Amino acid sequence: MALIKQKIVPHLWFDKEAKEAARFYCSIFPDSKVNSITKLHDTPSGECDVVSFTLSGQAFMAISAGLLFRFNEAISFIVHCDTQEEINYYWELLSAVPEAEQCGWLKDKFGLSWQIVPAVLDEMMQDEDPERVARITQAFLTMKKFDVAVLYSAYNNK
Repeated sequence: MALIKQKIVPHLWFDKEAKEAARFYCSIFPDSKVNSITKLHDTPSGECDVVSFTLSGQAFMAISAGLLFRFNEAISFIVHCDTQEEINYYWELLSAVPEAEQCGWLKDKFGLSWQIVPAVLDEMMQDEDPERVARITQAFLTMKKFDVAVLYSAYNNK
């Protein structure tokens, strides 16, 4: 296994797809790579692949260890995007379950939840004007994929 120097590292449990998922995610995000793949033998789950990978500079680990656990919406990864084009890019590549889409959340083909969010939304939601925050909230509650122009319109009351 690769030596990881990051203090906190998300670890993802897959049935059999850890290598496939790591390679898929690395193909989408810049500054990403699979660091190592280690096969463990004679575990309670049988043979397991343990994958160390980096997404946009963030260390991750993944394991293929059987059907014991499933992803759910209690955990998601937020991707802050600077432009609508960037939102569209990640949305197109990651979204695989249209019925799970809501308020910038999507689910990928492995069942992992992601939030594809315009970076400016954090600033908008911290505005001291409660009416602005309420307009933004009402606008995004109707969205699946965030539309930055609509959010700015709501923010500016236009």
